[in-house]
Amino acid sequence: MSAASNKIVHRDEITDDTFTNDSGQIPEKYIRTDEVCAGAIVGEDEAYELPAVDMARLLDPESSASETAKLGSACRDWGFFQLTNHGVDEAAIQRMKDSTVQFFGLPLDGKNTVAVRGDGFEGYGHHYSRLSKLDWAESVILITQPVQDRNMELWPTSPPMFRHALEEYSAEVTKLMRQLLGSMAADLGVGREALLGAFTGKRQSMAIHHYPPCRHPDKVIGNTAHTDGLALTVLLPVDDTPGLQVLRGGRWFPVRPRPGALVVNVGDILHILTNGTYRSVEHRVVVSAGRGRTTAVVFQDASVGGLVAPLPELLRGGGEARYRSIPRFEYLKVRFSALAKRTGFLESLKL
Repeated sequence: MSAASNKIVHRDEITDDTFTNDSGQIPEKYIRTDEVCAGAIVGEDEAYELPAVDMARLLDPESSASETAKLGSACRDWGFFQLTNHGVDEAAIQRMKDSTVQFFGLPLDGKNTVAVRGDGFEGYGHHYSRLSKLDWAESVILITQPVQDRNMELWPTSPPMFRHALEEYSAEVTKLMRQLLGSMAADLGVGREALLGAFTGKRQSMAIHHYPPCRHPDKVIGNTAHTDGLALTVLLPVDDTPGLQVLRGGRWFPVRPRPGALVVNVGDILHILTNGTYRSVEHRVVVSAGRGRTTAVVFQDASVGGLVAPLPELLRGGGEARYRSIPRFEYLKVRFSALAKRTGFLESLKL
């Protein structure tokens, strides 16, 4: 991320024990009661279910067509789905979960050995700082692909398995994303390589978040309402604590995790690549009074010839672009500025 963008939305080193002390007092910089109370939350008694897509059925020639239709419907209508039978190596998942839990269990000094530095974006620290307010979360953000872009000084060495687990899991998710993109291309009616080409060789990053319990969950937000700025997101729940909520029809729908499933969502760049066919939707994380929540999230970047723009294949035959093309470096600046001002980002790019 550029220094300019970090001045608008940046990360800070964690310097106190707010998350672990027993006083129950919440510093003013975390209090965001208005945000927690914004919008109606769907009640537990209301019947609904986040779409589920079965990866095994996507790959099976006999069921691929019907499951691809389910995938497309989920991306159009919700922008989110739970992916079952995903095929990611279970041992790799367990090592990722174990190393994540062990890292966040370290004392603050231990975690700060890989603290975010200066205006940097990678490393351990607060999630984000926006308008002088902080999310109730501690996070490690690292670039994972391509290999030459990794900053190994900020990859934790404690627990000892962390680096191996992260590298292994990153490779597994890269393979999974390629399979998903192939099915998405079929749903969109574009060539497989046209969509894969927008993703191939582009940067992948991982954000590992811990949302500690809070005695006053009505006063803090784990992750403020936002859309994901990159193209495709794959979330691994490390535990079964709920908290993720998806905005749909003006109401917040809590995601009810399926055992063993990954949560996948469309990011802003994929929204633009598909010319608005797939939807990037707002979501947030609320915290619990009694249980912490931990997740490992992979974000995949994409672009077409250095531009964030609709796929040319979707515009052939007289189709009109609904979003303007924007150079990748300019896209970052515009998006971070919109985040700081709390304005609609995708709307600002509409033609």
